[in-house]
Amino acid sequence: MALPIISYVDIRFVVHATEDEKKVLEAVYNILPNDFQNDILFNRNVVDGHYGNPITFFNTRINDKEIIRALVENISSKLSVLDKEELSMEFDRYVDKGSFYIRLDKQVALQEIIKLVISDPIRIRIRFIKSKNEDVMEICRSIGMLV
Repeated sequence: MALPIISYVDIRFVVHATEDEKKVLEAVYNILPNDFQNDILFNRNVVDGHYGNPITFFNTRINDKEIIRALVENISSKLSVLDKEELSMEFDRYVDKGSFYIRLDKQVALQEIIKLVISDPIRIRIRFIKSKNEDVMEICRSIGMLV
């Protein structure tokens, strides 16, 4: 079943010079639905950091409704009740103008665990067709992202 209530999903993350790019990519692919991992390609942009060290930015936009459904189901099924409570209690911090933003831990994603984190995350933006916070909250509850 597709989720026509979601316009698209953006995924962004950074690989620092001190990180193993292959491991970070593996961590990101661990949060993606298995059936669609080969269908999701990331744009890659390398820039020089403040001290000349390379910083690699990755991003993609997912528009395919079946991939979106599978991704959202995967994330919501693996988020802990504590993380869902955090998202529910602090909902206004995670939503803006029809977009729901979550940050996932790269380190634990390597172990196929999905967990919220604040710093150095895998950034997920779920863009809904509706833009009112109340509507987005109701939808997030219905898809299992909130308690």
